[in-house]
Amino acid sequence: MEHESWAPPEVDVERANVARIYDALLGGSHNFAVDRDVASALTAIEPSSREAARANRQFLGRAVRFLVKSGIRQFLDIGSGVPTLGNVHEIAQSAAPDARVVYVDTDPVAIAHSKSILAGNDQATIVQADLREPDVILSHPDVNRLIDFDRPVGLLLVAVLHFITEEEHPGDLVRRLADALPPGSHLVISHATLDGRAPQVNEAIEKLYSRTSAPGRPRDHASVKAFFDGFEILEPGLVYLPQWRPEEGDLKFERPEQAWGYAGVGLKT
Repeated sequence: MEHESWAPPEVDVERANVARIYDALLGGSHNFAVDRDVASALTAIEPSSREAARANRQFLGRAVRFLVKSGIRQFLDIGSGVPTLGNVHEIAQSAAPDARVVYVDTDPVAIAHSKSILAGNDQATIVQADLREPDVILSHPDVNRLIDFDRPVGLLLVAVLHFITEEEHPGDLVRRLADALPPGSHLVISHATLDGRAPQVNEAIEKLYSRTSAPGRPRDHASVKAFFDGFEILEPGLVYLPQWRPEEGDLKFERPEQAWGYAGVGLKT
């Protein structure tokens, strides 16, 4: 399989990547045939998959707008993925021109495309790092150039924690990041769940994702809620994606669990 002209040479085009699968589900163009094949297979298993991806993206937009209204002016978006419609810096800086945004991801395509769209934006950058190494993120010079950890931060962990296995201790990773944040900071999480889906559907999805760059670990409501330890979960609580402060024009679901993900925002007091 040949590389696309925009793809960094180190990209493995033979193995599906979760960031690019998400891009494919959203209708983006920075993905390969192997990623589109998984996206199509996922949609065949769970027909609401493309809508679920859009619901997650819409939640991200609502959460960023809420944080800006709450006075947050600096954002650390870990697992940011391939840039697409409604990026954090676009939403935040359109409402607050002084907002600063640091994206963090591991995928070379996400890094390359982010660098391209952020060229000339002195208040936003992309860092190549892994959620599994929070100290690397927190000590990175580009992170510390834009993020003042003495002032409230919006920590965005959107659709990323479900790619961290229990053996990798996701709760400890979140706590390490949270410990670096001052009071007044906000934690934004969305997370895939198996709740509300038939066991055979869950098994088929898990088998499909086992072929990708990150097999994934969907979690139940109690497990996702535990990530907010030390934060006050703000209204409406930890709910299905389309239930978190919906806005006019957002996708409507016959049943909110069809978005197969939980969403919540917590305040550090």
